[in-house]
Amino acid sequence: MSTVGIDHIAMPTNNAERLIEFYKSLGFEINNEDKWRSGEVPTFSIQVGDSKINIHPEGHVANLRGATAVPGCGDICFVWDGTVEECETMLSSAGVEVITGPVQRPGGRGRGTTPSLSLYLRDPDDNLLEFMTYNV
Repeated sequence: MSTVGIDHIAMPTNNAERLIEFYKSLGFEINNEDKWRSGEVPTFSIQVGDSKINIHPEGHVANLRGATAVPGCGDICFVWDGTVEECETMLSSAGVEVITGPVQRPGGRGRGTTPSLSLYLRDPDDNLLEFMTYNV
C-alpha cells in the first residue's frame, strides 16, 4: 500500500467573504457556502479537482490543526489545464496581479522531469498561489 494523493488541506482566513469572492473569480467552486452562511456548519471549502481546501473562518478554531496556522500560511500549487497564456488571460480577467512568471519550475509529474511553466500570485490572505501548466 502507498499514499496516492491529497484529499484536502486546510487554511485559516481573516476575511471569509473576501476569500470566497476571490476564489470564485478564479473559477473555483465553494462547497457548503450556503450552509456556512446560514450557520449550519462552521467552515466551507474550495473544490480543486478531487481534492479540496478547507477554510477555517476567523473565530473558528479547529481542534486539530497546525500549531502555527495563521492566515497567509498557505503555499499552494494548482495545475492549470491549458497554456500559460490562457492562465494569464484568466488571471488578468479576474483582476489578479501575477507577481512572478511565467517561470520554469519542476512539478510533480514525471517525478519533476516533465517541463512546466508557473505563474505566482497572492490571495487576499497573502497565501502564495502558483498556477502550473504542463502544456509548454
